[in-house]
Amino acid sequence: MTQEKIRQAYTEYVLENGKQPESVYAFCKKLKIKEEAFYDEYSSFPQIESEIWKALFIEARAAAEREEVYQNYSVREKLLAFLYTWIETLKKNRSYILKSYEGFQKPIYTKRNAQLVDFKASFYDYVNELLMEARETREVEQRPIPQLMQRYPDLFWAKTLFVLDFWINDTSKAFEKTDTMIEKTVNTAFDLLGRSPLDSLFDLGKFIFQNRK
Repeated sequence: MTQEKIRQAYTEYVLENGKQPESVYAFCKKLKIKEEAFYDEYSSFPQIESEIWKALFIEARAAAEREEVYQNYSVREKLLAFLYTWIETLKKNRSYILKSYEGFQKPIYTKRNAQLVDFKASFYDYVNELLMEARETREVEQRPIPQLMQRYPDLFWAKTLFVLDFWINDTSKAFEKTDTMIEKTVNTAFDLLGRSPLDSLFDLGKFIFQNRK
């Protein structure tokens, strides 16, 4: 049995029973497969959950990048497109997402949740690609504090989890408030990381220091 089929069967079980299977043995018995077939693909149920969240990320990223206009977007627009698409992907799986969310430590944007480990790793790879492009296009200012710039992916990860948390609790029609939250969250992040009056002030101070007599 493939990983995808095991994930699908696990998701269906959780939705139908409102909880994880009692054991790998019971789950395999229901699927009519041997335990070794399960362990060939996964080591535990938490690993399945982590793979599910990662798969949803991969699906959303691929869908966003398939759009013909995506490659012409600014980095800010690319991240907006991804987050809008990601939420649309989560909508299709909302019942499972809500059940999985119940097991998260809260608040999710400050706690480490094992269910999100694989998603986080893939997200960081994606964001680092965007940040590299953003530095080239000057959408993100190159600042003389490497330790600060190294934390930029953490900022976007926290904001993405904040969007997830907001969407989980959003009761507006068609989750329209979440769309607004995504826009404001991304714009605020890029406004902070882009060139600002403080950068001009720093440049002035640097110039004065270098040309002092």
